[in-house]
Amino acid sequence: MNDIPRPDAHQDLREALRSLCRQFDGKYWQEVDEARGYPEAFVNALTEAGWLAALIPQEYGGSGLGLAEASVIMEEINFCGGNAGSCHGQMYNMGTLLRHGSPEQKRQYLPGIASGQLRLQSMAVTEPTTGTDTTKLKTTAVRQGDRYVVNGQKVWISRIQHSDLMILLARTTPLADVRKKSEGMSIFIVDLHQAIGKGMEVRPIRNMVNHETNEVFFDNLEIPRENLIGEEGLGFKYILDGLNAERTLIAAECIGDAYWFIDRARRYASERVVFDRPIGRNQGVQFPIADAYIETEAANLMRFKACSLFDAGQPCGGEANMAKYLAAKASWEAANTCLQTHGGFGFACEYDVERKFRETRLYQVAPISTNLIYSYVAEHLLGLPRSF
Repeated sequence: MNDIPRPDAHQDLREALRSLCRQFDGKYWQEVDEARGYPEAFVNALTEAGWLAALIPQEYGGSGLGLAEASVIMEEINFCGGNAGSCHGQMYNMGTLLRHGSPEQKRQYLPGIASGQLRLQSMAVTEPTTGTDTTKLKTTAVRQGDRYVVNGQKVWISRIQHSDLMILLARTTPLADVRKKSEGMSIFIVDLHQAIGKGMEVRPIRNMVNHETNEVFFDNLEIPRENLIGEEGLGFKYILDGLNAERTLIAAECIGDAYWFIDRARRYASERVVFDRPIGRNQGVQFPIADAYIETEAANLMRFKACSLFDAGQPCGGEANMAKYLAAKASWEAANTCLQTHGGFGFACEYDVERKFRETRLYQVAPISTNLIYSYVAEHLLGLPRSF
């Protein structure tokens, strides 16, 4: 699996991850996928080894690593044939609590998250009527004494059924009463055990891949005031910071997928003999694999640039968006090349290509669509007029 050229950066980290991931082979992930289950054993092993606490400071029981190292963890899970989508929420949701949470909130939650007693895997931002037009979200949180009362609806909210805590973005000041539409939203941390069935209803959405996601309904859900993260009204600013981490980590997962597809295609093309010669001798087969490798290497560079800026506390919106775009594009092209190289066998579940093919397709759409990345780059990097 490790025969294609790879960068030497973080090699010890990569080897340790691969050692753990070898315990969960393709058959394990196929069985989880077929059952539409959750890879509980894998996530527990990852947690017990401390990998999901990578971003948590050592004083709270974590490793105190940066986004670059966290991205390598996500990449290696996918490169080894797994699906980091089952646990990546804990990585990118962590940034919101780490960067904007109060000392009391960090002391309350971080040690439990680091030890595995608590899972922070879920974030509720997207709504059915507003989609990525986040500033027009309709879920409200109204202050009443020492509590906030939440009403509204969210959609495509992942891993709620396998999480203890959830990050929630809601409007605390009506849109008509703010100077800028990005103001007046706030972030809360929700204890799911106290919320579900007590003002919060969860309805699973069956979808194309084995990715647990849900509709969520809030009907007078009460959240303690101390669960507000940071200042009231600055939630949109906080969430953007977290989304830069999310997009960079998703880019790393796509890069892991792309290298997996390239490696599978390369090996199959070298071994598969048709007309008395390996099919990989044909330029029509080898050129698309080479093209996928070139695209993946380029995406990899942008991923590490985004990580470097994020870890230095510098603005990285452009780099995070471009990394996600390049990596998602590379993984999808690599997936198509791998499937085409395998021919009919690529559709057989035992080869695992069709599972990974379905999983990596998601990242053309989520967590941000290609067209929105184009819009961001056009406006914020090229200075073109805002298109919406």
